[in-house]
Amino acid sequence: MLSDVSLTVGSHEIVSVVGPSGCGKTTLLRSIAGLTRLTSGVLQLEGQPVDGPLPGVAMVFQHFALFPWKSLWGNIAYGLKIRHYPRAEIERRVSEAIELVGLTGFEKSYPYQLSGGMQQRAGLARALVVEPRLLLMDEPFSAVDAQTRELLQFELLRIWDARPTAMLFVTHSIEEAVLMGDRVIVLAGRPSHVRDVFDIDLPRPRDRTIAGSDHFVRLRNRVWASLFGSQEGGKR
Repeated sequence: MLSDVSLTVGSHEIVSVVGPSGCGKTTLLRSIAGLTRLTSGVLQLEGQPVDGPLPGVAMVFQHFALFPWKSLWGNIAYGLKIRHYPRAEIERRVSEAIELVGLTGFEKSYPYQLSGGMQQRAGLARALVVEPRLLLMDEPFSAVDAQTRELLQFELLRIWDARPTAMLFVTHSIEEAVLMGDRVIVLAGRPSHVRDVFDIDLPRPRDRTIAGSDHFVRLRNRVWASLFGSQEGGKR
């Protein structure tokens, strides 16, 4: 359950959201995606009220959510087909998205033939192909092993650098939140509220050296302290 949660996401900004299990992080994303209706409050995308799914919003789910009976190409093309895009436009966009996420050569493969990391790349491509104004990421890397997760983190950063868009990134990992975000929102309490907002002033593009820097560690420790109830706060 959420209460008194107010936040904005800039047009070329990644905002990470962390909080304890059950605090409403996924509910927040599903509400923004128009999949769950709020009982009170207002959601807007560029001034347009969100009262159902909007074409400018795409979501990447925790457990891939690929259609097992469709090929990689078919999964990625699905969102364009239901929007009745011309065939030539679908061909162009799907080819570009597959290349962008590094899956060229697997167009005819089915989900069971792909590794977990490749399936999540496919889910990302399916979201990117509709060229969203807002990309919602619901713990997108939590279902893969630690090594694949790290690879996907930097792959997503590379893709975002090439095609920046507004992104709301929910994660349980403080390190991941700091690595990805321009800001980190800490949710706490029942019902949940915004406890702290941290500006993440790490340079972009970000690579593996960032995660080992003293400044990264200091930011990570400040978010950790806020999340676990310390009086040390962020910038509100």
